[in-house]
Amino acid sequence: MDREELTKWALANGWQIIAGCPSLTKPSAPKEAIVRMVFKATLVNLEAKKPAGKWEKISGAPYNKITADEDTGVPQGLGFEIIPSFSSLMRDNKDRQTFANFGKGSL
Repeated sequence: MDREELTKWALANGWQIIAGCPSLTKPSAPKEAIVRMVFKATLVNLEAKKPAGKWEKISGAPYNKITADEDTGVPQGLGFEIIPSFSSLMRDNKDRQTFANFGKGSL
């Protein structure tokens, strides 16, 4: 997967662009990123924000080592499985985005 494919996947699955990076936010603070993908020239890093506010690299991989899972589409090889509640966090972000637009324009 390349940068564009990763960005497209992320935006379709509840991520949002914050400070130029696809990011997931805290359910209680939807404007504050806590997980982000940082794109470099030849690789992408997965980072998480520590409670003290500093970003910590969780994993990184060259684009040519990242593949989409055949069943779920989730990028494999980037370390998403390292974050204990990643699936739940991603689902919460996607649900919040979906319901934020629910009802707009229906009046």
